[in-house]
Amino acid sequence: MTPVSKAAQPFIVQQQAELLGRPPFSDAQDFEDATSGLVARRAPGVVTGDDGTVVWDSDTYAFLQGDAPYTVNPSLWRQSQLVAEQGLFEVVEGIYQVRGLDLSNITFIEGDSGVLVIDPLISTETAAAALALYREHRGERPVTGVIYTHSHVDHFGGVKGVTTQEDVDAGRVPVIAPDGFTEHAVAENVYAGTAMGRRAAYMYGAALARGPQGQVGAGLGQTTSTGTVTLIPPTLIVTTTGQKEVVDGVHMVFQMAPDTEAPAELLIHLPDFRALCTAEDATHTLHNLLTLRGAVVRDPHAWSHALTETIDLFGADTDVAFASHHWPTWGQDRVVHFLETQRDLYGYLHDQCLRLINKGWTGIEIAEHLQLPPALENAWNTHGYYGSVSHNLKAIYQRYMGWFDGNPAHLWQHPPLEAGKRYVEFMGGADAVVDKARGSFEAGDFRWAAEVLNHVVFAQPDHAAARELLADTYEQLGYGAENGTWRNFYLSGTTELREGQFGTPTVTASPDIIAHLTPTMLFDAIAIQIDGPRAWEEKLSIEIHLTDVDERYRLRLNNGVLSYTAASQNTPADAALTTTVRALSALAVEGLTPQGLERAGVQVEGDASVLSRLAAMLDPGDQNFPIVTP
Repeated sequence: MTPVSKAAQPFIVQQQAELLGRPPFSDAQDFEDATSGLVARRAPGVVTGDDGTVVWDSDTYAFLQGDAPYTVNPSLWRQSQLVAEQGLFEVVEGIYQVRGLDLSNITFIEGDSGVLVIDPLISTETAAAALALYREHRGERPVTGVIYTHSHVDHFGGVKGVTTQEDVDAGRVPVIAPDGFTEHAVAENVYAGTAMGRRAAYMYGAALARGPQGQVGAGLGQTTSTGTVTLIPPTLIVTTTGQKEVVDGVHMVFQMAPDTEAPAELLIHLPDFRALCTAEDATHTLHNLLTLRGAVVRDPHAWSHALTETIDLFGADTDVAFASHHWPTWGQDRVVHFLETQRDLYGYLHDQCLRLINKGWTGIEIAEHLQLPPALENAWNTHGYYGSVSHNLKAIYQRYMGWFDGNPAHLWQHPPLEAGKRYVEFMGGADAVVDKARGSFEAGDFRWAAEVLNHVVFAQPDHAAARELLADTYEQLGYGAENGTWRNFYLSGTTELREGQFGTPTVTASPDIIAHLTPTMLFDAIAIQIDGPRAWEEKLSIEIHLTDVDERYRLRLNNGVLSYTAASQNTPADAALTTTVRALSALAVEGLTPQGLERAGVQVEGDASVLSRLAAMLDPGDQNFPIVTP
């Protein structure tokens, strides 16, 4: 199959042309805001690792000029033009942001002797490049504090690009984060980290070719950097709304917003600047309630109420709102209006979805039917560039009702491969299905073509005509998508079908993340890798003594389950490990081997072979598993 992209079909061309005639395309305020305060751009916009590997290249988005081509939804093209603006920007005097050097923004707050850093991006390389750009134009100010607004990797992963563990340990650089930050940050990137990372490769399109027929952005930012992910645990925990802290002369008032965009999240008011950092709870898009990479469903009800609280607490005392994505909003009235619009967006989706749930509608029916009111639809910041009305409504349904819609026909369905075989047989064989699907494709019914061709590809993965037509179908669906992550998913599916699997460009379960697993989180991370059927007959026990905290744990493998307890035991274990908390977590990186134990500084007594027996039961994840094929 040729990897060459195809042209937009007539039905997509017609859709794009019609969209341009709708409001709010006449509103250009965002372009003024996105370029306001520009100090300097990084030139070239390329960031490399120590080995010369490119981890970020904003110059590849230079094509985002002029009118949208027919292969890109004009609304997404507009958003991508805005998000691709790269450089150092002044928000107000004393507050600066570097935007366009990663998926997220990094913010610098100037203090008495140095600078506080808010949300140091994904990678150490991009964070260091952003800090260098700031210092080039604002002077060699030392970093005197770091703030993580929430527990997603694009807001902490680059921390060792702006400070060091030594400076933090010495008390020179406090690290501030919301309560629960470390647990959620580590767990999300380890427990289901392999699967989330694999799907994130599709969601952000980091491996896709850049261009009008390829990756143009992800709505929230352009894509993810692919450098080194690090973590320094916080030293100062924010636990309550209204908590005040002063670091390097910078006064901050915090608002806790748990279970909104992240399970651990906070907003920051800077009264001396009359400025508000909205973290990721108010951005210039409809955000995700369930991100396509996978996560726990977020609570739109809590999200909406949190933004009401934000307005009540800080609305009258704020002249600029800035976030960890996109561009700021200036003017007290405009800030409040922006927050109200975002608040009403999540509140409307939540309340109306529940109204229809209680009338018997299913998630997919609600997603197909429900529309935003005109006042919200005509505001640019409510458009679904990252989240979407469609998949967010399904997420709300899932949050309240689960995966089952009540129809018994959906209670025990065949998995895709078996269902595909049966559908193809019922419809007269693969060739007949492809012929009919080609008719749907030519008629512009791409959704249906994708539905039926997916069955053929799962039933007969080597059916060349089905693969090619499904690739073409995904491509057209991508061209038409306003949502950046939908486009990336569709075009990634096209790439997998045409060229093969492309792995996971950004791996967030890095050694630095794994090293901060607590003992019990480490045991859980090992437990979810146990190959249950292979371990049915295996029985073993391991005693672990952590000398630095004087804690003991007993691990037990039985019935294919690895369990643990801190309770004292009357019988000796098969093997005993004596070590420290930090050395224990290193086992996840070094491995349960004699060499790994030696490198980690772990003392072993008893039957050391139980460790190799346990290691033999582990079945780690696959960072290159297929998604659109069996």
